[in-house]
Amino acid sequence: MSTRSIVPFGPQHPVLPEPIHLDLVLEDEKVVEAVPSIGFVHRGLEQLVEKRDFQTYVYVAERICGICSFMHGMSYCEAVEKIMDIELPARAKYLRTIWCEMSRIHSHLLWLGLLADAFGFESLFMQSWRIRETILDMFEESTGGRIIFSVNKIGGQRRDMENSMLRGFLTKLDQVEEQVKSITEAFLNDHAVNTRLRGVGILTKEQAYGLGAVGPFMRASGIEFDMRMRGYDAYKDLDFRPVTSTECDSYARCKVRIGEIFQAIDLIRQAVDKIPEGDIAVPVKGFPNGEAFVRVEQPRGEALYYVCGGGKKFLERFRVRTPTFANLPGLLQTLKGCQLADVPILILTIDPCISCTER
Repeated sequence: MSTRSIVPFGPQHPVLPEPIHLDLVLEDEKVVEAVPSIGFVHRGLEQLVEKRDFQTYVYVAERICGICSFMHGMSYCEAVEKIMDIELPARAKYLRTIWCEMSRIHSHLLWLGLLADAFGFESLFMQSWRIRETILDMFEESTGGRIIFSVNKIGGQRRDMENSMLRGFLTKLDQVEEQVKSITEAFLNDHAVNTRLRGVGILTKEQAYGLGAVGPFMRASGIEFDMRMRGYDAYKDLDFRPVTSTECDSYARCKVRIGEIFQAIDLIRQAVDKIPEGDIAVPVKGFPNGEAFVRVEQPRGEALYYVCGGGKKFLERFRVRTPTFANLPGLLQTLKGCQLADVPILILTIDPCISCTER
């Protein structure tokens, strides 16, 4: 007769990049249930809108997460721009799109490295992060920063990228593409890796839909949905379809993210080819008066921003629902019935960002 026990997992664990805590209910080595505890690194960033004016808060918003910092700042700006009925110059929209896709590449490469580290492939981990350094160098050249960029502002962008710089980036992306192809074989076709990923952590299409999963975690369950299809910024001018898989397991989540790296490179090429000349910002007058929802596709999935202003310098309300928060119910579903040894891999397959989740 099997016995039940409760084992705490996290918030400190060698595999976890951030402090998530789960109480695992076990029958021998099998997980029966997982109960999450959220709030370990809560920072109260949403309430800071009462103390930082709506222009300055851009710098707070982008610090919600270090990996998705550009897209957090951009999403906040787009919510305020929607309230104030500000139309961005076309070049600013393209610049945002290019930086968004660079963020996607570096986020997915970071995730691939963490996954490789989780199943013990140290050289594959270092190779993934070595490739990622090229993208961070591109960020540093174009924004001056490698983690926090501070190029977003309400009404446009603080910096432009010269066309010569953009053409140079395409050359670097050609190299990145070849390097990612070289590690794809190990991630998708290596027998040892497949043993750890295939058939592990099944989340069916119906479960993903019912539990509100987002991003690559959702698309790996066969749901063809991506907020970029909504056509914000320059995406309406670019040609792409969401990367999906029907295998619904950890292997599918890895395959979808690798596919999105190649897709992001292609989107940057399209954007650089089509980017127009012109201004990168418009003047902003007055204060936000109204409310707006904005939904964007961050590397980890859909993020929802809510901003409410009362016509004053300081906003009345700011809320953000991050992808990891949306994916927690799906994660708990994949953990039911898995082996204890697979728990670290399954947590990583949602690409968790706990600082995002707890704001």
